[in-house]
Amino acid sequence: MIGLMLGLSAAIALIAGAWMWSQVPDYRVLYSNLSDRDGGAIISSLQQMNVQYKMAEGGGAILVPSGEVYEVRLRLASQGLPKGSVVGFELMENQKLGTSQFLEQVNYQRALEGELTRSIQSLSAVQGARVHLAIPRPSVFTREQQKPSASVLVSLHPGRMLDKAQVSGIAHLLSSSVPDMPIKNVTILDQNGNLLSASADGKENAGLDPGQLEYLHQVEQGFIKRIENILSPITGMDNVRAQVTAELDFSQTEQTAETFRPNPVPTEAAIRSQQVNESSGTSSAAGGVPGALSNQPPGAASAPVAAPAATGAAPAQPSGGNSHKESTVNYEVDKTVKHVTLPVGGIKRLSVAVVVNYKKITEKDGKVSAKPLTAAEMAQINNLVKETMGYRQDRGDTLNVVNASFSTVTEEIAPTPMWKDPATIALAKEIFRNLLIAGIVFFLVFKVLRPLLKELATPPEPPVVHVEGAAEGAGMAETQSGYEDRLRVAKELAKQEPKVVASVVKEWIGGNE
Repeated sequence: MIGLMLGLSAAIALIAGAWMWSQVPDYRVLYSNLSDRDGGAIISSLQQMNVQYKMAEGGGAILVPSGEVYEVRLRLASQGLPKGSVVGFELMENQKLGTSQFLEQVNYQRALEGELTRSIQSLSAVQGARVHLAIPRPSVFTREQQKPSASVLVSLHPGRMLDKAQVSGIAHLLSSSVPDMPIKNVTILDQNGNLLSASADGKENAGLDPGQLEYLHQVEQGFIKRIENILSPITGMDNVRAQVTAELDFSQTEQTAETFRPNPVPTEAAIRSQQVNESSGTSSAAGGVPGALSNQPPGAASAPVAAPAATGAAPAQPSGGNSHKESTVNYEVDKTVKHVTLPVGGIKRLSVAVVVNYKKITEKDGKVSAKPLTAAEMAQINNLVKETMGYRQDRGDTLNVVNASFSTVTEEIAPTPMWKDPATIALAKEIFRNLLIAGIVFFLVFKVLRPLLKELATPPEPPVVHVEGAAEGAGMAETQSGYEDRLRVAKELAKQEPKVVASVVKEWIGGNE
């Protein structure tokens, strides 16, 4: 009886342990890499919410049941947890009465640095960040005004890095958050001390900036699309491939030229200024031609009989009068001034490669064969591509059109083995746990409880009766076990030796009296 009770107790304990083991939740990380301050606040909040938790990784991570991870995160976020070691504008909420202006400015700068740090830490590749702002004091003198600057130290996740677009985004973020801060005054370093932003002399890193790279990609893709669109109706869909490499000029150039032409004919030139000086006068002094002739007396005068009347005759100039006339004419100089600003991003050179698939021909028997294009068809395609790309030989453009058979063999991507699939592994663990619990229950029921119950249901064995002379009569088998066997032997004995059975019954009756 004691053994039966011990067996039942052990079975019940095993069943209860298996059930409790099956009910143990799967814990997952709620938060990791927490500061001691945030970790204590989160644990206190979890205790108030009656949420089970565990500590892992030396106390650097808090684990909660997997089914409650997202709900607990939302509930903690409503409480402002985790706050992190960085303080933001909440620092301004605890201002005390009588705080000096200098302390207010320092707190404002700390709050601004904290908010910028939180914004930078929200990037997927950034694990941690620190921001230092250098904001000069305002001055009433224009010459003494200085621009603010910023220094950013980012700690990246292992195996992650920031590209130029992300670095430029961080610089623009700080420049837009701090008044009057130019982008060139933002310095960004990684945890290894590598300079990610502009160098110390203010020059940008070598290479194109993200905007120029994006524009270059758009230009190349535009040419590729135009070439494929014009050739697809001829070759058919998916029978042409094109690649374009463009060299663009992103330099900013301005040209100013002054041109002077030779002096034109006065009748064609524009008069700039004109000045005329004229003077006249008379003199009483004797005049004439010096010499002997002038000293001889004049001869007899002779006059015509009928002299014609002078009409419109000019007045006679007085003898001995003089006149002076000066004229100065200034003409405009023929000068041409030209100021040219060349566009940024002009095409310097294009290199185009085009591959055209063989022409597919269907035979009479239904088979499809591929044949190369003829020389005339290749020349036609070559001319179309030249017109589409705007081919210029003086610019150094190159074009290469090739006719080849496309390979139709596609590489099959090997599927992920079932035993490596995380979902399959989780399902196998769940099935194994359930099977193990079912096996324990089966063992307890059929190997422990059932034999115990069967033994309890079996009636007790009757006492063995020793009859004198029974061995001489029928050789009764007292060594046989089991109630049925003993009953059968007793019946056989009663049939064969009724006298012996009668004496046994008589003894029982006499003993009971």
